Amino acid sequence: MNRPTLMRGCGIAIAALTAAYPATAQDRPPSAIEARQTQVPATPVATPYPDAAAGDGNTQQGYNPLRWAEDWRKMRDPAKRDDFLDRLKYIPIGSDDVYLTLSGELRTRVNYFSNPQGREAPHQRQDSYRIFAGADLHVGEHFRAYGELARGPMDGRNIGSPSGTLSNELLVQQAFIDATAQVGATDVGVRVGRQVFIDGSNLLLANRDNNTVQTSLTGVRAWARGSTLRADVFDLYYTAYGNGGIGDDPVDWDRRFSGVTTGIVLPTTLLGGSKLYLDPFVWRLRNRAATWGAETAREERVYVGAHLWGEIGRSTVDATVNHQGGRYGERTLDAWQVLLAGTYRLGAANTAPRLGLHFDYATGGGAYDGGKLKNAFAPYGNNIYYSYQGYLTPTNLVAIAPSLTVSPAKTLRVTGEYQFTWRDTVRDAVYRSNGTPFAGTEGTGGRRTVDVARLQAIWTLSPRVSLTGRLEHAFAKSGLTAAGYRDSSYAALWASFRF
Repeated sequence: MNRPTLMRGCGIAIAALTAAYPATAQDRPPSAIEARQTQVPATPVATPYPDAAAGDGNTQQGYNPLRWAEDWRKMRDPAKRDDFLDRLKYIPIGSDDVYLTLSGELRTRVNYFSNPQGREAPHQRQDSYRIFAGADLHVGEHFRAYGELARGPMDGRNIGSPSGTLSNELLVQQAFIDATAQVGATDVGVRVGRQVFIDGSNLLLANRDNNTVQTSLTGVRAWARGSTLRADVFDLYYTAYGNGGIGDDPVDWDRRFSGVTTGIVLPTTLLGGSKLYLDPFVWRLRNRAATWGAETAREERVYVGAHLWGEIGRSTVDATVNHQGGRYGERTLDAWQVLLAGTYRLGAANTAPRLGLHFDYATGGGAYDGGKLKNAFAPYGNNIYYSYQGYLTPTNLVAIAPSLTVSPAKTLRVTGEYQFTWRDTVRDAVYRSNGTPFAGTEGTGGRRTVDVARLQAIWTLSPRVSLTGRLEHAFAKSGLTAAGYRDSSYAALWASFRF
């Protein structure tokens, strides 16, 4: 689909939905296991698809990284408002079913890097600021419009030329309309415009909240949800981020992401009592100018896989397996990813210590030696999962990491982890989180690449205010040291306020 075709399709969809559902819509929020996704039906059904499994962020204490996924209709009752900010969550316009919800976030953050990017160099300090402002207009039960502005200036020492996701003067981060309806016992809906889309494994699709601005795409998304089955169909284009004002963050028509994600609520009787979800998916990622090694060519990558996740007693499980086929220029694509993670709670209370383990395998090869391309690739995953410094991505990767999470207080959570990392083949490079190779690592050194020791603490002072601290040390192994890379350290501290 080219740009004119997409715009005509969006226009037809908007016109049809506006005619069918004049001035009406509302949404409900989700909740999910740690670091995974959720979604909300816009209108209630007799037995709705579980909010925690429908694909739109993790709601905790009313707040969600995707602010439009929050439901503040309880603020319709003045008795439930604690202060003037609560008044901003439900502003009636003429009647109770036409209302506006305002949201915002302020974040100040400092990042410190020694030997940035693994090269011997003076330390780097990034001082970044995030300002989000959102407005969510609900018009009846079936229609809604959402807009969100973001500003993210950056200063510091030796910051170089930061990307538009780290330093951005002003951008329209999201701007969409959606319409919903109930057909029998099924919720259906469609959304058109710029939007954050994360309906999949967090390691494949993420809003990348670690950045100053979030990852958003532009296009069409539609869904249907029953009580135990759902389907989400989408056709989206990436954003080309600049560093300046609103005019330099256009749609990138060369990178298109489309497909279908389905969902199945598995029986709770499985494994002696569980809450599990299976999400099979088929996706297509097109890039007219993908670069592997010294070659740049058109890439058509087709993902076929499934995501199994949820809870089994005191354990959580999160497993994704996918095969990636298609074409890269004149070459065949043949890649795999196996991404497995789990935790076990050592007590009955939610604050009890948790033991964790993740194992990740992503094939590599073909970028430098021709023939079949075996390098796996995630569309826009949560790569800080592997390194806070952005060292790694699930391409030519083998990683295993045990972890321990403790909660010394109800509002404080501390996680320590040690990760051992290899590459699938030494014939290919070690790849950074942005998908680019560490120069000179292809064909040199051993399979061991970098061990990562890290610690994170999150102190939630209130639902609106949190403090986060991170420490990491990367121990470069032969896969990096043979090309001249060194150990590096990282520290970060930030405070966030949202309403």
